[in-house]
Amino acid sequence: MHEPIKKLFSSFSSSLVDDIEKNAVIQDVKAGDILMRTGQYIKNTVLVISGRIKIYREDDNGGEFFMYYLQPGQACAISMICATKNETSQIMAKVVEDAELIMVPLPLMDKWMMQHRTWYEFVIETYRSRFEEVLDVVDNIAFKAMDERLVFYLKRHQEVSNSKVLNLSHQEIAIELNTSREVVSRLLKKMEQKGLLKLHRNQIELLK
Repeated sequence: MHEPIKKLFSSFSSSLVDDIEKNAVIQDVKAGDILMRTGQYIKNTVLVISGRIKIYREDDNGGEFFMYYLQPGQACAISMICATKNETSQIMAKVVEDAELIMVPLPLMDKWMMQHRTWYEFVIETYRSRFEEVLDVVDNIAFKAMDERLVFYLKRHQEVSNSKVLNLSHQEIAIELNTSREVVSRLLKKMEQKGLLKLHRNQIELLK
């Protein structure tokens, strides 16, 4: 486990990596698994070695509000916050690509904040980056029309997947943007007519 940690979390000191190896557990999870549910007490902080985790809110009717993805080298800021306050989760975490995770027992989080400067700095940077990402999402919802929100959404997925071919269905996009599939299909068709993308079955190929 030593090499993947040092490669993905290069800022971690050797003593912190040693502590992670002694106390953390490696867990393999499959696409579709739910790691965290609303109202659930969180027992571990999650560090991602491989795969992708979707973080989102869910309303009473099962509607989703997409927040961000966790990727290799990242951690779940919200689980850290809930840990410090001993509160239940306010979000959902779902595996969208088979993943390998480091599960850090929460009691160790506060201990490492005092013992390891590199862990402290990592936690603070995780809070900062996630806060900025959520602000971007809020800005798009509050101040932009649906067509602009759709462009923003597709660009985020392109950045995360590092590919111009996105494996997304119109229904999946509609759920995450909290709109109807018909609206998404209409806007995507307009974008295709403008030469911005090409539509395939459950795939979107970005051209620009």
